[in-house]
Amino acid sequence: MTLLEQTQTIREDTSASVGGMGSVGDYVALLKPRVMSLVIFTALVGMVLAPTSQHPVLAAISLLCIAIGAGASGALNMWWDADIDRIMSRTRNRPIPAGKITSSEALAFGATLSGGSVLVLGLVANWVAAGLLAFTIFFYVVIYTMWLKRTTPQNIVIGGAAGALPPVVGWAAMSGTVSLESIALFMITFTWTPPHFWALALVKNGDYKDAGIPMMPVVAGETATRHQILLYSVILLPVGMAPYFLGYATLWYGVAAGLMGAAFLYYAARVWQQREGEPARKAALSLFKFSLLYLAGLFAWLLGENVVAGVL
Repeated sequence: MTLLEQTQTIREDTSASVGGMGSVGDYVALLKPRVMSLVIFTALVGMVLAPTSQHPVLAAISLLCIAIGAGASGALNMWWDADIDRIMSRTRNRPIPAGKITSSEALAFGATLSGGSVLVLGLVANWVAAGLLAFTIFFYVVIYTMWLKRTTPQNIVIGGAAGALPPVVGWAAMSGTVSLESIALFMITFTWTPPHFWALALVKNGDYKDAGIPMMPVVAGETATRHQILLYSVILLPVGMAPYFLGYATLWYGVAAGLMGAAFLYYAARVWQQREGEPARKAALSLFKFSLLYLAGLFAWLLGENVVAGVL
């Protein structure tokens, strides 16, 4: 039996299992709340930085739609990946492999939220933002989850576009347009994604190998992955400073982004240098943890500058 046939069999077995007893917390878990929180924050920054504004209530509804759309993507991702989630240690306790929610329930939940979030965003904000949200959901679920994730070690690189789009959607929700400034916000997250996930992949390499996921360390090896992490970290340094170069962030942001980018590069260099045993594992974990601080820090600084400028 081929891997594809095994995948389909497990998915059908999971769908046929008795369900319907999932709690509210189980359905919330389907939405990947930690990922959703990052989406909400970056989308909020895109909305705040946009040159036009909405009524606060409409803006809040727009942000909620973007968050729900992101959560729907997570639910559909878990529906499709239930077979491999049962294999990997960090995902086997998710609601579907744990038997709390069936695949069919997750599919219905995710599809309903996807359609509803896009429709409401179009009615409340504009159809440019709604179209971008629909594309984001489609790209994450179909292009990344169903296709790239199981076929190429570039899955994270190309698929990272979906995770980088929320600030563009937020910007469009306020302005009805996509601008160079919003694309710069997209590029920060897009460039950040590969070293962030590959650092985790170095730690969880065995899990991905067992699940048959062609992550970079599995296919190209850990040494090649370390080279790629270092390369993307070098590129990330100037990309993170782009809002300053484009004139919609202050010199202080440029300095902070440069310093944080240099720190990111330092952690990446440690990953490149430490290649054996526990020191290598610790270096990869340190980069993964700092990468979260880096992205949150850059977007928080942009948000803070805008708020302070509005007050003054």
